[in-house]
Amino acid sequence: MLGLIKKDFLMLKGNFKTWLILLFVYIVMAFQETTNLSFLLPFMCVVTMLSTFSYDSYNKWDAYVCSLPDGRKNSVRAKYIATLLLIFVTLLITTILTVIIDYYRTNAVNLESIVESIFGAIFATTLLQSIMYPAIYKYGVEKARIAIFIAVFGFALIGGVLSKYIDFESIIQGLAFLENYIMMIIPVIIVVMLYISYKIAETVYKRKEY
Repeated sequence: MLGLIKKDFLMLKGNFKTWLILLFVYIVMAFQETTNLSFLLPFMCVVTMLSTFSYDSYNKWDAYVCSLPDGRKNSVRAKYIATLLLIFVTLLITTILTVIIDYYRTNAVNLESIVESIFGAIFATTLLQSIMYPAIYKYGVEKARIAIFIAVFGFALIGGVLSKYIDFESIIQGLAFLENYIMMIIPVIIVVMLYISYKIAETVYKRKEY
């Protein structure tokens, strides 16, 4: 499986310059304190990892990996692990840079804000990964993008209709007591979300014929 992870990383070498440009943009914006872009690089990791699916399809990778022992299972697992490794590495880099820049500008470090940004970025990127990967294994990259766009639009439409009949504000206020436990709840949600996504993707890929 290490070879499969390495394969995905090698396919991403062409995006290295783009990541450096984004890193430079992040540093400039952080010094100017215009907005928090700590999510930018982790988000781009997931987006660029989507390109590996296109490379696999173009090079008929799926037909080859099916011939390997536990090839399908290990291929799906490698995709998820490679993506998570990229997310955590880029989060580590942006966190270190944020600490250095904050200390340089204010001679202080707002750890609470940094931790909140980290949790927010992890949740957002893993949510994107959890939704996209099973859809890609089921429909392919292009069809998955269209399907997810339709799904998001559909949920937004349903949410807009329900908001006329349901008092969401009172529900949110009723859940305010969870605020003190949010740092414990989010990791649990992330783990459960990724596990369910992985099992769905694995099942779909095992049943697919090439």
